[in-house]
Amino acid sequence: MDRIGIIGGTGLISIDFGKDYIETLSEHHLGITRTDLVTVETKYGEVPLKCISMTYGGKAKELIFLQRHHNNDEANKPPHMINHKANITALINAGCDVIISVCSIGTLVKDLPPGKVALAGQYIDFSGIATSFNDTFAVFTSVTEPFSKELNEKLESVLRSTQNFSDNEKMYYTYWLAQGPHFETRAEVDAIEKLGGEMVGMTMPREVKLANEMEIPYSAICISSNWAAGREPGDPSADLSHELVSSQANDRLNPVMQCIISVLAN
Repeated sequence: MDRIGIIGGTGLISIDFGKDYIETLSEHHLGITRTDLVTVETKYGEVPLKCISMTYGGKAKELIFLQRHHNNDEANKPPHMINHKANITALINAGCDVIISVCSIGTLVKDLPPGKVALAGQYIDFSGIATSFNDTFAVFTSVTEPFSKELNEKLESVLRSTQNFSDNEKMYYTYWLAQGPHFETRAEVDAIEKLGGEMVGMTMPREVKLANEMEIPYSAICISSNWAAGREPGDPSADLSHELVSSQANDRLNPVMQCIISVLAN
């Protein structure tokens, strides 16, 4: 995998290895040679990308970062307005071998408490809103296993190691796609759990559907940033705050960055 696409959201606003990860990059024999900010024109719209060129044992590597909420140099486009087809097309046109998305999620289950970083194993999308490149002719893409098994195994190993998890720690959860932009009600969260949802978010499944249509391996690293509505221990009526959710997600980026570095060094 020489060219890695990374999609960040509220769980990863931007990517900058900076001084915190220079030593880790060196340990993995990775060196940054240049960084470019480019705007890619697709038939669905313009997409800004951050391209980080690297070397790995004399071999060229490329990290292509996309902020899914990009909005005129800010990261604040509401989830229901994201142009997923433009975003995925931009990564395809950039020649990405795989796509890793980083998602901030609300958790419904006790074994995915806020602070834990895990992986999406399945998704449920009952939003009723189609996301497809195939709007003219019927093309039925199999998504029985929507996420890359090979890529997930690499990420799982790093996530276990960086979080000191045992082999028995559950690492895969089912992502429920909520339409947004509002958080869910307590009643909706209760219904979501009964239907199999273990974590809830507003974006990721739309991306993985498009990636599957284009046969690009895709994995989703999920940062548990908050209890879903009605699940806050001791305070089921607690309000959810977008600012607090974002800040808590960004506090758990070390396992995510270690995953990205590990994939680059392969």
